[in-house]
Amino acid sequence: MSEPIRIVVADDHPLFLDGLVATLSADDELAVVATVADAEGAIRSVREHVPDIALLDVAMPGGGLAAAREIASASPGTRTVILTSSENEDDLMAAMKAGAVGYVLKGVAGRELRSILKAVHAGGTYLAPGLAYGALKEATNPRPADPFAELTSREHEVLELVAFGLSNAEIGGRLGLAEKTVKHYMTSILGKLGVASRVEAALLAYKAGLGADAGGSSSGTGASSSRGLGGSSPGRPVRSIGSMR
Repeated sequence: MSEPIRIVVADDHPLFLDGLVATLSADDELAVVATVADAEGAIRSVREHVPDIALLDVAMPGGGLAAAREIASASPGTRTVILTSSENEDDLMAAMKAGAVGYVLKGVAGRELRSILKAVHAGGTYLAPGLAYGALKEATNPRPADPFAELTSREHEVLELVAFGLSNAEIGGRLGLAEKTVKHYMTSILGKLGVASRVEAALLAYKAGLGADAGGSSSGTGASSSRGLGGSSPGRPVRSIGSMR
C-alpha cells in the first residue's frame, strides 16, 4: 500500500476545523499531519512536516494567500489548495498568483473534497465551478509584449503539452525527457512568462491556442481525465494544468 497523502490544514474556526479533519481522516489515503489556526502556523508546519498538500483558509489570521506565497518559496514540492467561502473572481486570481493550484469553496461535499485533494496530489488543478471563466477572462487581458517571445522551441513544446493537460511525467514520455528535466523547463517557462503558477501559464497558453493539437493518443482516467480548460466538467478536478511536482 502506498503512503497516504500528507496534509497540513489551516483554519481559524475550531468547529469547522474539527469537521474538516474528520472528513479527511475518513479516507485511509489521506493523513492530516498538522492543524493550525493562522498563516504563521501554516508556514511553520509546512517547513517542519514538508507535506504533500497545504489546505489553507483564505481568511485566517495572517492571510491564507500570504501563507501560500511563503509556502511556494519554502516548500516547492507542497501543493497549496485554498479553501474559502469567497466566490470573488479577484480572490481566485490572487490565489493563483500566490501559487495555489486549487481553489475550493467551503460548501463542497466531503467526498468531493477528498477526490479534489487526490487529483491535486496527482498533478491536477481544481477551480471552483463557475469561477474558471473569470480566470480565463483575466488571462485574455492585453499584455505589453508577446509573453511567448522569449521561450525556446523546447519550452514551447512543453507549454503546448501543459495547455493540453499532460502532467510532467506524461510530457517527459512524449518528448523523451526525464521528469526532472521537464520540471526545470517549467521553472524557466514561469519565469519568462512572468507568472507565479502553472495555472496562469496554462491559461495564457490556452488563450494563444496552444495544446489544441497536442493530444495525440494520450488518455486520462477517472475524475482527472478531462483535457483542456473548455472541456472540463463543472465541479470536477481539472487536469488541464498538469503537475508542478
